[in-house]
Amino acid sequence: MTDAYDAIILGAGAAGLMCAARAGQRGKRVLVLEKAEKPGKKILISGGGRCNFTNLGAGPANYLSANPHFAKSALARYTPQDFIELVDSYGIAWHEKTLGQLFCDGPAQQIVDMLLAECAKGAVEVRCNAEVTAVEHDAGRFAVMASGQIATADKLVIATGGPSIPKMGATGYAYGLARQFGLKVVEPRPALVPLTLGGEEVLFREISGVSAPVVATANKASFAEAALFTHRGLSGPAILQASSYWRPGDPVTVDFLPARAPGWLLDAKRENPRATLKSLLREALADRLADILAEKIGLAVELGNASDKALQAAEEQLRRWTFHPNGSEGFAKAEVTVGGISTAELSSKTMESNKIPGLYAIGEAVDVTGWLGGYNFQWAWASAVAAGDAL
Repeated sequence: MTDAYDAIILGAGAAGLMCAARAGQRGKRVLVLEKAEKPGKKILISGGGRCNFTNLGAGPANYLSANPHFAKSALARYTPQDFIELVDSYGIAWHEKTLGQLFCDGPAQQIVDMLLAECAKGAVEVRCNAEVTAVEHDAGRFAVMASGQIATADKLVIATGGPSIPKMGATGYAYGLARQFGLKVVEPRPALVPLTLGGEEVLFREISGVSAPVVATANKASFAEAALFTHRGLSGPAILQASSYWRPGDPVTVDFLPARAPGWLLDAKRENPRATLKSLLREALADRLADILAEKIGLAVELGNASDKALQAAEEQLRRWTFHPNGSEGFAKAEVTVGGISTAELSSKTMESNKIPGLYAIGEAVDVTGWLGGYNFQWAWASAVAAGDAL
């Protein structure tokens, strides 16, 4: 038996459900196929279970892509305020945490329920436990086989995400399907992911659990947030942000005292010549971190007995402490994926393939990756609306 639809959407995550709701409410007959047992699994674990559903400051500058201009159109046409209005219309309470990050007051299930309610308004059919085994395209129509059933449609939307968090069932399925249709794929790699340390830097693993407000930099991208030392290396928001720009072999530099004005050590020498570097660092940082940094710098004398040149060198080292990660914790711990279906293959206005009419790609499946803090959800909503309004 074959079921006929106007559009078939692969994936019932944030982008897939949003796209389905928009198209359904425009009168399109829409089928969503989801291989998991329930929709929105990544939504449910996001933001510590509270769903960091958008960011007030979301704009093109907050996204990585081989084409940094691609996201502009969709983001301009569906803004954080547009999604907030949808959330408010369902009476979902929310709050701003820090840096424009918006979270639900209650469980993330509220966002999933809202999206499913929006789908219901458009009579969208959401079919879970439906693993796609084949997709064919003939005479301008797509045929999708999932769990022994065949459905056909003029339009097909790839919304299956990327391979980050495989324990949630995430795979690189979108890329294989894109290649099947001749679409280029920008090599995917883990993003928003902890970095691992080896060699002499293993010493920092001994302070696992210690955090500090820092500025972390990778490839000229800098982030002022907390860094966290782990039993494997470096994590925390500042490091996760920098990791999206980091490539194997690159260093990551950390400013451990970003609030200190240049020359603060020389000032301290004049004001309190009997102080030591370790004692000053202990005033600003956790004791264990202060001790390791002081030990590594090796300035064990009282400040009054240290040369100005040595103090300037110590200050510079603390401002640009260079770590050499030997890797990352990979897709297993990555929150998102950098790379994906090339934006060169898609219309920035509709997300439709330039080569295959009726084929669309949205959300994390596409080579557009947001910063930590609700940006990736905003891209999911915006790209989904662009496609949903065009189906």
